[in-house]
Amino acid sequence: MSTSESAPRPGLVPERSRVRPSTRIETAVTGSSREPAGPVLWRNDYTPLRPPELGGWEPALSVSVVVPAHGHPDKLAMVLASLAGQSYPDHLMEVVVVDDGSPEPLTLPPVRPENTVLMPSAPGGWGSGHAVNTAVAASSGEVVLRLDADMLVYREHVESQMRWHHLVDYAVVMGHKLFVDFDPAAMTPEYVAEEVRAGRAAELFDRESADPHWVERVIDRYDRLRTADHRAYRVFVGATGSLRRELFDRAGRMDAEVVLGGDSEFGHRVAQQGAVFVPDLDTSSWHLGRSQMQSQREAGTRFRMPYVANRVPGFHLRRKCPRRQWEVPLVEAVMDVAGAGLEEVDATASSLLCGDTPDIRLWLVGPWERLGDERRSPLEEEHLDLRLAREAFRGDPRVRFTGAAPEHDPRTPFLLRVPTGVRLASGALAELVGAADHTGAGLLCCLRPGSASGEGALRLERVSAYARARHLSPELTGEELDRLVERVCGLRWVGGEGVFAASSAANSAGRSARRSARSSAAGEAGSDADARELRRRLEQAEKEARRLRRRAERAERKLRWFTPDLTRRVLRRIAR
Repeated sequence: MSTSESAPRPGLVPERSRVRPSTRIETAVTGSSREPAGPVLWRNDYTPLRPPELGGWEPALSVSVVVPAHGHPDKLAMVLASLAGQSYPDHLMEVVVVDDGSPEPLTLPPVRPENTVLMPSAPGGWGSGHAVNTAVAASSGEVVLRLDADMLVYREHVESQMRWHHLVDYAVVMGHKLFVDFDPAAMTPEYVAEEVRAGRAAELFDRESADPHWVERVIDRYDRLRTADHRAYRVFVGATGSLRRELFDRAGRMDAEVVLGGDSEFGHRVAQQGAVFVPDLDTSSWHLGRSQMQSQREAGTRFRMPYVANRVPGFHLRRKCPRRQWEVPLVEAVMDVAGAGLEEVDATASSLLCGDTPDIRLWLVGPWERLGDERRSPLEEEHLDLRLAREAFRGDPRVRFTGAAPEHDPRTPFLLRVPTGVRLASGALAELVGAADHTGAGLLCCLRPGSASGEGALRLERVSAYARARHLSPELTGEELDRLVERVCGLRWVGGEGVFAASSAANSAGRSARRSARSSAAGEAGSDADARELRRRLEQAEKEARRLRRRAERAERKLRWFTPDLTRRVLRRIAR
């Protein structure tokens, strides 16, 4: 597959190789009077945001610090003591502690923030995710800051994260932490509150003997995540982090069924909403004791794998089972089959379903309600092809029948819009997704062989890019929405090599030549000389078929060469 623009390396893309929008972004919206209400950030690059200096600004947003807790009242006392010494205004901060079924019911210690409440976890569930949902439902802050019950935070910890939420409403902010051994007899809550309030929290433990979190390597490698790609969410793995309440609700709250690994799963869903992930490194916190993944890594990974892999298409352990089908597919495909013949529907649908990527959900859009059960002429009814198409694919659990094109599934990374009648190569989905991830594009378009106008082009839409665009400008549709997606994530055109099956013209010519040769062979069978002549004709026919196939491929490459940038014209045609 070839692309019409130079492509950066796959994975988390380094700054030096990243294609930036620069001037192209400004020209993309020429003629549009509707500008997004909030800051338009390019992928995960939050550089345009300039947070104020700590202590030198006036907060306005309220925050709910939610603390799920299970046992360990000694650690909880230290956490609440550190929250009592925060620099963020008391009248803008509330703390909600949820007792998630502790062996001995928890009580609030005397040293705690002014607005602190303790409640049991809601009936019907257990685990930290369920406890977080309980706390969020009972709280009222405009921002939700999740804090584990073993996190002793520095004085500016809440304030530092809150600066970002005053600048952009689709940010997920992650706090810094270091892991230390904890001796409950080494200090008192009163002492902790005093040291934190005085700005000396960094001196409570020995930094040299503390262990950093593994996410720091990723954060440092990719310029504080500013050059990170679509997988930036993978560093959102708990302990301390914050986001706007509206974003928490849009993402669908925590999945209480994922009792371990729930942060990774929730991070994926938040990313699908178009969030930008910001590591806040201007302050820190102490994680009291080692994490479960540090002490029981193998057992923790074994438990998390099926729960997270079933829900997160980008989960790395999922690649060990490439032939599997999962609850949340990698790609949703949409085909409009209204008015199409059975053979056209079958050609495209079968090539998708029988390809090398079975992890797909296929929507067939058509007037299915017209298929009644009344007596009819089986071979001459008006909707014969529609009825046959439904019968052909209704047994495949990956196929859905709908009367209107579905909206983006907020959990699935990609939506493929494919015209009926094209036959895709077996590796088409892998090629398209690979190209989208390689370039980081929010919209990937693939020209149909023989089409210079873009008519019938394939569209692979990155759901997270469209979610951010719709959040910024809910009123935009069609071409204007595509333009905004280009501003936030980029657009790429690719050729059909590796996407479409071999040219139908070349194949047809080859099949005709072979049929002619076989027909001649059947009618002229006789002597050995006749047999040699027939073999010669067959070889010539096969050679001619290969020549025609190469000619079709050269024509397709020439088309891409002479039309390197059809973006504006073709997008306009597709939007119609």
